[in-house]
Amino acid sequence: MKVMLLKDVINLGRAGDVKKVADGYGRNYLIPQGLAVLATPGVMKQADRIRDRAAQERARLNQELSAIAERISGLELPFSVKAGDTGRLYGSVTTTMIAEAIEEVTGVQIARRQVDSQPLKMLGVHNINIHLTMDLNPEVTVVVHREGEPPESVYALSPEVAVEEEVVEDFAELRAELEAEEAELKAQELAEAGEDEGLPRGESPAENVQEEISDQT
Repeated sequence: MKVMLLKDVINLGRAGDVKKVADGYGRNYLIPQGLAVLATPGVMKQADRIRDRAAQERARLNQELSAIAERISGLELPFSVKAGDTGRLYGSVTTTMIAEAIEEVTGVQIARRQVDSQPLKMLGVHNINIHLTMDLNPEVTVVVHREGEPPESVYALSPEVAVEEEVVEDFAELRAELEAEEAELKAQELAEAGEDEGLPRGESPAENVQEEISDQT
């Protein structure tokens, strides 16, 4: 479905933009939250007015939140976690945890959706943007280190090695899923073959149905 954004939406667009989005995303989130409307011809005529109004609101927010951006920018947030020998976490550091850590240090409340990150599943140093407005995106450093070791210990980790280990584990998980699906398909084929064993050689269920229709006519 096509919608016109009434407000700036991070990772989607600015107010006045026309975007094609999934029906569920549009009907269940964007439209009910007042972030967008269906891009009808009547609405399209108001695009310039919506853009002008949004630009004024954006400028106001940028001015109000600039001081907060300065307080957040450059923060280093350590997380002590349990992890395996490969550096993979037993669990993850979530956006909610990062938002809570920012509030604990600065007193600034951040919604988890403003934290531009997937759940962190590896030891290491992760640079993450915090979306305050479309123009203000201060960066924080999240240091995920092993329990019992200082945060500085992960700075020695090779980013290439950490990424390679995560890719290898993700590939192993994907391979296991594919093997399970293949086994399920084979089992289904065997079951279907067993159901067809009672048919005379050379005949198929479709042929039998066709013969029955012919007999009836």
